[in-house]
Amino acid sequence: MSPTALSAGPEHGHVTFLGAGPGDPGLLTLRAVEALANADVLVAEHEVLDVVRQHARQGVSEVHTDTDPSQDPAPGTGAPQLTVVDGTSTTAPVPAVRDAAHLVMEAARGGRRVVRAVSGDPGLDTYAAEEMLACVAAGVPFEVVPGIASAVGVPAYAGVPLRDAQGADVRFVDARTASDRCWTEVGASDGTVVVSTTLDSVAAAAGELVSAGRKPDTPMTVTVGGTTTRQRTWTATLGTIAQTLKQAKVLPSPDGGRPVIAVVGERSAAAQRDQLAWFESKPLFGWKVLVPRTKEQAASLSDQLRSYGAVPHEVPTIAVEPPRTPQQMERAVKGLVTGRYEWIAFTSVNAVKAVREKFEEYGLDARAFAGIKVAAVGEQTAKALIAFGVKPDLVPSGEQSAAGLLEDWPPYDPVFDPIDRVFLPRADIATETLVAGLIELGWEVDDVTAYRTVRASPPPAETREAIKGGGFDAVLFTSSSTVRNLVGIAGKPHNVTVIACIGPATAKTAEEHGLRVDVMAPEPSVHKLAEALADFGAKRRAAALEAGDPVTRPSERRPGARRRRSTT
Repeated sequence: MSPTALSAGPEHGHVTFLGAGPGDPGLLTLRAVEALANADVLVAEHEVLDVVRQHARQGVSEVHTDTDPSQDPAPGTGAPQLTVVDGTSTTAPVPAVRDAAHLVMEAARGGRRVVRAVSGDPGLDTYAAEEMLACVAAGVPFEVVPGIASAVGVPAYAGVPLRDAQGADVRFVDARTASDRCWTEVGASDGTVVVSTTLDSVAAAAGELVSAGRKPDTPMTVTVGGTTTRQRTWTATLGTIAQTLKQAKVLPSPDGGRPVIAVVGERSAAAQRDQLAWFESKPLFGWKVLVPRTKEQAASLSDQLRSYGAVPHEVPTIAVEPPRTPQQMERAVKGLVTGRYEWIAFTSVNAVKAVREKFEEYGLDARAFAGIKVAAVGEQTAKALIAFGVKPDLVPSGEQSAAGLLEDWPPYDPVFDPIDRVFLPRADIATETLVAGLIELGWEVDDVTAYRTVRASPPPAETREAIKGGGFDAVLFTSSSTVRNLVGIAGKPHNVTVIACIGPATAKTAEEHGLRVDVMAPEPSVHKLAEALADFGAKRRAAALEAGDPVTRPSERRPGARRRRSTT
């Protein structure tokens, strides 16, 4: 989309004013996700775009609004920018745009569907109503999709209920715009007060409440980064919050302070937060976990880590390339069509992808598998087959590995099996376990190199420095090759980083590279590995609380000497 495209065409489009919630993308409503999927243009601040863009379609345009509308836009001076999200990160200035309402109107021209996303709920946004009136004046139809208000969502994530069984009164105050009369009214009340303010101004807001009549010993909680893995909550009173933040070394910020939600009141359950803080007490809360796999391979694993409160960071350690000599693969695919095989066994998602690409090259589809039994080594491979239109006949009931597959594989029976041959497309570095096991069961095996695995390119310098400098709290090693390749392309993880390995062979390789293994999966499964890391994190947290120590992440510790690998 060109920079001038925003002004093209006289037709009016449609605008959806959408509440993006307090920060957790999982809090978007179903209607919000639907609107985002159909949007042509997203208009929002950078932080809000980070929340909503994952649900937008490929090729959607982004218009950033977090600039000063009173300043003349000029190249290189922070003018509003239009970014076309098509995988190329193209950016160009938006011409003659003065404010967010104008941005929305311009974006809607030409019949485009615009999503104007705001933090929290549109009904509580300072300027959303003005932008809606601008739509009315311009004859642009619009709708409103409510979102979870930060003043409600953040306390819920902080473990601070706003009402109790007695139904205490709840007042909401925006300290940035509150008048003296407003402070007087909430000060005279004995109900719960939810204050939207900034970290730099929260002590001043507490002072306003004390001046208005609230007792200095009234309980108070302050939450920054609410509903995200950056969330942090302090519990104090109106009279002690300034000292609490000082002791926590919360320093003034140059941008005027990060937004916070403070909850004040005798009935705000601040005293019970230790029991109710469900979000910040997740076993891996805030842990930055390195997953040495591609985003496609790590999708379900990363989702599992997020459920434990972690922040997964995928770094591919291998790249997949076609075999050096494709003739063997071509003969095998033709053999599928001509009835050469009784079975085809897939031992990885990459094997499914390689066969699928070869099928597309020949104009074939899933119907070519008719009459052939299909085996998958595990759930992820099975999902890749189902996405291809093929439901596997055999998936291991136990261990998801070559050994597990052999446990369930039937022996060749000349009475019931008209063909005794198995097609096994796999990587060039695969082990012989499955081939030997199938031969022992009486099958003939066409062991075909479907793809080659090579070491991936090094990650960005920032990631390499984080790996070597202790920026990651944990790293998950899912094979010996991920250990060798990660060390090869990025260097050894820092000694404070927790090392988690999927099995004994991987652990041995890690130790050979001078790493101490802290976590071992009870069985060779990436999901069991993530569970084991979560158990480790939970025990570490419990030990800190029992000792009366603050709960910290591994990356927050900087011992003077490097950790040596275990010799036991």
